[in-house]
Amino acid sequence: MNVPLEFRTRKRPYVFTRKVFGIGSALVLLLGTRLAAVPQSAGQDDAVVKDFESRVTAYMDLRKKEAGSAPRPTNSPEKIVESQQDLATKIKVLRQDAKQGDIFTPEIADYFRRQISATLAGPQGHKIRASLRHAEPVHTASPKVNQTYPPGIPLQSTPPTLLLNLPGLPKELEYRIVGHNLVLHDLAPNIIVDLVADALPSTKE
Repeated sequence: MNVPLEFRTRKRPYVFTRKVFGIGSALVLLLGTRLAAVPQSAGQDDAVVKDFESRVTAYMDLRKKEAGSAPRPTNSPEKIVESQQDLATKIKVLRQDAKQGDIFTPEIADYFRRQISATLAGPQGHKIRASLRHAEPVHTASPKVNQTYPPGIPLQSTPPTLLLNLPGLPKELEYRIVGHNLVLHDLAPNIIVDLVADALPSTKE
């Protein structure tokens, strides 16, 4: 049977238009999803960093208000130790219910692990690992939250290149490497505020 020309010419544009519309919609949806994913990921990281900073600020506010600030400079070693121990005791009592994760929540800890892993995988990774290897090794230490930094264990410094990719801290606090852990250290009372377990990935280097 012969199909009228008028019917054929009307049907083809409809089918073609529907296919084009379907493909176009899929592309718009795909591109829109990809474009939205980038700022969303960056926005999530920003939110995690802000949460970390607010927790650090809350700790410092509580510490200064209830336990006091760092002791005044003195040339007497005995007074330095006495002031440090006094401040540490106050903080331990003040934070007697403190636990790992109060500041480094699971989301914040994951962010730190990703930042550290990405830095070690970058062009400066080999130098950072070499710096950590050449520092005094800390393998037997078991850092605990709200406790004095383990006596006799060296305060292994964190390589500056690694610090560049971590959120900044108030002058009273610092990051320390203890084995594969990243410790948040309060200098004046020599207290471990919190820590990220297994922050540094294992390596065969």
